[in-house]
Amino acid sequence: MSTTTESLSPAGAGAGADVEGSALNPRRWWALVVIAVAQLMIVLDGTIVNIALPTMQRALHISDVNKQWVITAYALAFGSMLLLGGRVADYTGRKRAFIIGLIGFAGASALGGAATTQAMLYGARALQGAFGALMAPAALSLLTVTFTEEKERARAFGVYGAIAGGGTAIGLIMGGVLTEYASWRWTLLVNVPIAAIAAFFATRELTESKAEGNTKYDIPGALTSMAGLAALVYGFNKANTDGWSSSTTLGLLGVGVLLLIAFLVIEVRTTHPLLPMRVILDRNRGGSFLSSLLMGVGMFGVFIFLTYYMQQIMGYSALKSGFAFLPFTFGVIAGAGVATRFLPRIGPRMLMVVGFGLATVGMILFTQIGVGTSYTTHVVPPELVMAFGIGLFFVPLSSTSLIGVADHDAGVASALVNTTQQIGGALGTAMLVTFATTATTNYFTSHAAHATNQAALTAHAAVHGYVTAFIWSAVILGAATLVVAVLVKARKDDLPAGGAVHMG
Repeated sequence: MSTTTESLSPAGAGAGADVEGSALNPRRWWALVVIAVAQLMIVLDGTIVNIALPTMQRALHISDVNKQWVITAYALAFGSMLLLGGRVADYTGRKRAFIIGLIGFAGASALGGAATTQAMLYGARALQGAFGALMAPAALSLLTVTFTEEKERARAFGVYGAIAGGGTAIGLIMGGVLTEYASWRWTLLVNVPIAAIAAFFATRELTESKAEGNTKYDIPGALTSMAGLAALVYGFNKANTDGWSSSTTLGLLGVGVLLLIAFLVIEVRTTHPLLPMRVILDRNRGGSFLSSLLMGVGMFGVFIFLTYYMQQIMGYSALKSGFAFLPFTFGVIAGAGVATRFLPRIGPRMLMVVGFGLATVGMILFTQIGVGTSYTTHVVPPELVMAFGIGLFFVPLSSTSLIGVADHDAGVASALVNTTQQIGGALGTAMLVTFATTATTNYFTSHAAHATNQAALTAHAAVHGYVTAFIWSAVILGAATLVVAVLVKARKDDLPAGGAVHMG
């Protein structure tokens, strides 16, 4: 978002609007239900297709190189357009943006569910991300203007946060159930009735609101950042097919870097930047955003590789794979509970360092998987260790992103946590899939002459690729640990009152 929660006011209300009357609006809890359903749908779509990905790949004849686009198309569009979506919602009307986002998300989901080619599926996923980037910040702003009494607002954001945290597990399980008993297409089509119902009730239960003041958009910044990120992702993809030294690969990566440099130059010079440099140049906030970006790079690919490992190597069904991720969810909840308890006592730095450290250890443990290893000994322990670490650093990460931020930058700072994770996820998935596929191909080629069992060779080559990706992920998470240790120096007294609002 681009405005602070304090500056939000219902459309048409003056500065002296009746806050108590707004807080006692009898329909506010129905509004919370509508917003919560929309938030759940956004979170679900980050994971629901992961379990269905192997089935999608077979149905649409998607290559191993290109399968990552099902994930990265959504994450890239969502992450790169989130800040712009917040400004559009603020200036054109949050209720209007929320409803448009819902309808557009439903349409994109229907298009994806009906996809007959991989390009059609990728385009639908990108559209889902774009409309999600409009809907998510509007939902957060609507919560703020609907619940103006402090205790009620805390309860509303508690529901919102619980959905953001639990939606990942629900998405994995729903993905398994729908793929197993219906079709992979229903992992996308399920959004259509949900979004349609939510849009209908949104027209009845939500109150329109807009931000006051200048309504200029940083379109050049938005375009250069999206184009630069897309060029980098496509460059990683081409490295897999053309090689790292090919002119196409180097050209795409070079163009991507130049466009992102241009984006930074635009942000420094424009009077209405999409990303004010003052927000990220603070030591504590910059460390938080950089570690969040690295976390996205290192973590997003894990779900893909584990899904393929469970279904193709261990022989799990889609449904069983979904439930096999439950320890991960339990670990995150446990870690977040510990972090919430100790954050006011010891401050954010130690929790973040230990959390990222445990996530790194968990990733290292994943490198021990093999063709014959078991779920109980080689999947559950790494899941629990890594997830507990994520829970530990996630809570202070959201809080440190708001340390010392000015009121008018609070919305951008809060949204940046999600933005960096999504962008990191898009870049990381593309990069790690490239590394894994290259390692698999090289292993297969070097061992083919001496292989007596083709199926066994294929399985060992695939696992070698997964392990290669886990090694790189461990290195990236280790780098995030160092970033936090060096840059984040905040003490418990520096944390903003009430913490941060994180957009899941």
